Amino acid sequence: MSRSESLARVTATYVVALGVAAAWLVWGPGTDHLWLDALVADVLATLVVFVASRLHHNSSFYDAYWSVAPPCLAAYWVLASDGAGNDVRTVLVVAVVVLWAVRLTVNWVVGWPGLHHEDWRYPLLRERAGSFELPVDLFAIHLIPTLQVFLGMIPVYVALGRSGRSAGWLDALAVVVGVGAVVLELAADAQMRRFAGDRRPGEVMDRGLWAWSRHPNYFGEISFWFALGLFGIAASPGDWWWCLLGTVAMVAMFLGASIPMMEGRSLERRPAYQDVIDRVPMLVPRPPRRRVGS
Repeated sequence: MSRSESLARVTATYVVALGVAAAWLVWGPGTDHLWLDALVADVLATLVVFVASRLHHNSSFYDAYWSVAPPCLAAYWVLASDGAGNDVRTVLVVAVVVLWAVRLTVNWVVGWPGLHHEDWRYPLLRERAGSFELPVDLFAIHLIPTLQVFLGMIPVYVALGRSGRSAGWLDALAVVVGVGAVVLELAADAQMRRFAGDRRPGEVMDRGLWAWSRHPNYFGEISFWFALGLFGIAASPGDWWWCLLGTVAMVAMFLGASIPMMEGRSLERRPAYQDVIDRVPMLVPRPPRRRVGS
């Protein structure tokens, strides 16, 4: 299957998924809670994507959903709340979310070779699950990430749906952190793409931003979700403790699953990566240590 046909199938699936979500929001029984209505619609859309993943035997059908769902959720909350939030804050929040979503989705489109390729982690998870392969595919690969992203979007729900507090310095800080996170991820991805295009066998990446952090893209991703938390706190300071739950969940995912899996694979394929581990910080950027003997 060609790359263009693969993208067409994924796009068609997402159109159907978002159509199902929209149909639920328009004609389904309401819950009297905008966040819960959105959650149900989000799960229904995920189930559509899951069915497509199973039909094509490729769970990477889900990959773009991570960046497609947030702007859709934000748009729904703006429309359904009749503009209840502060106008300036609403513009800032939506702008940051859309900027992040466009960058990440475009990066996925540019880097995705097509449906003949599947993220290496998915077959590994299914293989380890044995006879529980289907529920692992459904929950671990599809539903749990959806719920995690939704949790990260809760401060957006707060920021877009609550009035009474004007935009201020905390909103400005959220914009700086959010836009900075997107720029950081953009630069890190571009550097890695250039490196991957001409690297020698066994060579490891320790240049540019990757000399300051082994996972600058993950640091940028966590920073983005932290920025959304700041927007939520700016709108409702008393809810600070649960506005940051999404950020905490993202940190837990990257530290507990994504980074260990990536580093284990890197060490297995490129033993020289141990030198990078010894010199370069895992996540938060800082100047690298000198090479031993240099």
